[in-house]
Amino acid sequence: MTYPTIVNKTRVQLAYWLQRAAHWGAQRPALAMALLLGTGTALGAGVGLADNALLRGKVERQEAMLEVTRRDAQREINALAARMGELQAEANRLNALGERLTRIGQLQDGEFDFDKPVGVGGVGPVRDMTKPELDEGMATLDAQFKASGEQLSVLESLLFNRQLDMNAVPGREPIANSYITSGFGGRADPFSGGHANHKGIDFKANVGDPVLAVADGVVSYSGVRSGYGNVIEVDHGNGYVTRYAHNSRLTRKVGELVRAGQEIAKAGSTGRSTGAHVHFEVWENGRVVNPRNFLSQQSPLKMQIKG
Repeated sequence: MTYPTIVNKTRVQLAYWLQRAAHWGAQRPALAMALLLGTGTALGAGVGLADNALLRGKVERQEAMLEVTRRDAQREINALAARMGELQAEANRLNALGERLTRIGQLQDGEFDFDKPVGVGGVGPVRDMTKPELDEGMATLDAQFKASGEQLSVLESLLFNRQLDMNAVPGREPIANSYITSGFGGRADPFSGGHANHKGIDFKANVGDPVLAVADGVVSYSGVRSGYGNVIEVDHGNGYVTRYAHNSRLTRKVGELVRAGQEIAKAGSTGRSTGAHVHFEVWENGRVVNPRNFLSQQSPLKMQIKG
C-alpha cells in the first residue's frame, strides 16, 4: 500500500468519525457540551499546574538566594559589631587612663572632661560609605587608639615613678589647717632672749592634734630627746629624714612603715617648749635644711616645672 493511499484512507476514516460525532452531538447537545467543557477544563488545569510548579520553583530559588545574602550580611554585621566592641573597650581604657593621669598630675577640675563629647563639624555633600571605606576607617581608628594608648601608658609610668619619688620627699605639712609660728634659722631664744639657731619651723597646734607624716617612710626613732621632748623621726630612704618634736604622745614605733598624711604622733608641749606646737625639721644627707624649701611640692608636674 502506498503512502498516498494510506493518507486518503485515514482522511476518509476521520471524516466518517467526525460525521458520526456531529450526528451524536446533535441528538444529545447537553452531554456533548459537558464533554467539551470537561476536556477544556482538564487541559486548562494541566497547564495551570505546570505554570504553578514553575513559579513555585522560581520563588524557592529566589528565597534560597535571599537567605544566602542575609547570612552573608549578618556575618558582616557581626564582624563589625565585634570590631566596634574592641574599639569601645580601647576607648574606655584610654578614658580611664586619662582620668588617672589627671589625678596624678593634679590638673585643674574641668581642664580635661572625659565624659563630655568632642565637638565636630563639616560641610556637604554627603554620600553613602562603602564597606571597604568603613573597614579602612575602623582600621585607622584602631591604629590611632593603640598609638595613643602606648604613649599614655609611658606617660603614666613616668608620672607614677615621679609620684613615688615625690611621696618620699617631705613636701607636705605636719599639721592640718595650721600656720607657721617660728621660722628656720637665727632667732631670739624664747627662754634666754639671746640669739639662737632654730633648726626647724614651728606650726601652731593644740594638745592632742594629730601630727602627720609629710612623706612615705619608715619610723627610725620614737622616744625622748633632750630639749625636744617626745620625738619621732621618719627615714624616707632617699637621704631625707624628718623630725617631729614636743609631742604629747607618740603613736608609731620604730620600724613601722608610714604613708604620707598618716598620723604618727599627738601634738603637745613636752621638752623645751613654751606651749603646744609641732617643731618640724628636715635633714638631707645628714645636714639640716630649711623645711620651707620642700613644702607644697606634692605634684610631679610642679616639681618638673620647678626643676
